[in-house]
Amino acid sequence: MTETVDHRVSDQLEPVDEKALAALFTTGRTANTFAPTPVSDQQLTDIWELARWAPTGANTQPLRVVFVRTDVGRKRLVTHMNEGNKTKTASAPAAAILAVDTRFHDHMGTLLPFKPELGQLYAANETIRSSTAQLNATLQAGYFILAIRARGLAAGPMSGFDATTLDADFFPDGQWRSLLVVNIGYPGQDPWFDRLPRLDHTECLRWE
Repeated sequence: MTETVDHRVSDQLEPVDEKALAALFTTGRTANTFAPTPVSDQQLTDIWELARWAPTGANTQPLRVVFVRTDVGRKRLVTHMNEGNKTKTASAPAAAILAVDTRFHDHMGTLLPFKPELGQLYAANETIRSSTAQLNATLQAGYFILAIRARGLAAGPMSGFDATTLDADFFPDGQWRSLLVVNIGYPGQDPWFDRLPRLDHTECLRWE
């Protein structure tokens, strides 16, 4: 007797609606100005509660986040931003410093309980440890930006800052290393630049 296999897609795998697709992708934009509307600590926590589900190799999860939302913290952060980004960060009600935890492997016993010895491999090989942390934290950063949009807020991700001075200021013990700064809030006046072109699929895809 031939067994019949039910290949129906589960409810969890149903496509999201067009409104969600637009918010996350097709109309999602990098905000350059922000309204003075506050962003609460609960809203920032809710962003992380989505972003933490990003897939990472061997469940390493090396991304760490510092939410900067006080006047004092913002002024500190602004001093490390490139000149063209200072005003953007100063106007944002909150910003996130996304960082790589260089000792992510200390948590492998929790994150990969069926193979905790993988932490010892990362500890013994700096090249593998560094490349693993950088790749997977960057992947998590992409999910973090999508999580901001999914929570109804605008994101302004930037790599334009002095990483050496920022790390010395916010991460003096050297364990965390800055990756990206993301301004967070509600769009302000004229927040969007004109959308720049994207490459056509014929330039980016190959089929085998």
